[in-house]
Amino acid sequence: ELQQLSKQYSNIKLLQLDVVCENSIKKVVKEVEEIVGDKGLNCLINNAGINVLASLEEVTAEAMLTIYETNTVAQLMVTKAFLPLLRKAAQLSTGMGCHRAAIINMSSLAASMQLVQANEMFLKVYPYRIAKTALNMITRCLAADLKSDGILCISLHPGWLQTDMGGNMAPMQVQEAIPGILSVLDRLGEKENGSFLDWQGETLPW
Repeated sequence: ELQQLSKQYSNIKLLQLDVVCENSIKKVVKEVEEIVGDKGLNCLINNAGINVLASLEEVTAEAMLTIYETNTVAQLMVTKAFLPLLRKAAQLSTGMGCHRAAIINMSSLAASMQLVQANEMFLKVYPYRIAKTALNMITRCLAADLKSDGILCISLHPGWLQTDMGGNMAPMQVQEAIPGILSVLDRLGEKENGSFLDWQGETLPW
């Protein structure tokens, strides 16, 4: 699908990235820098994620570490690598939001500690939900740390979608959620910095 879109729209550039490989991250940062030039990078969306079904009886240390590396640690390392480009963009504008410089961490409703018992299905994904909860802490830390740079950071729950990971049981197709997600990103400002939002812009409990 991405290949088709890139053929249809010349402004779409496809770059390959392995988020758990330091050399791959360095390579793609250099490629992005060549594309954006002195304008910097206005919006970084950390969307990489994997999942393993594992209940309390099934969970292993290996599964925990594998999911944590991709869904949590890699998001922070990718963000760290792109910071110079984000800061460059932030210097060219005022206010806060995607128009200036923003980091969007794709989280999940499953990460909510207050809603831990809201859906029994989530109890079967120990590694995933714990890693996403940790990602939310990264969001909070980045929001506080980068506020003085004018860089906004939020966690965003895109909804349960019919993707390779979401499965066919998910209630929404990707194209149904996209307008809402884009609307949320377009409306982001200083008061949303450090927030946990869903695809409709509603605030979710931590």
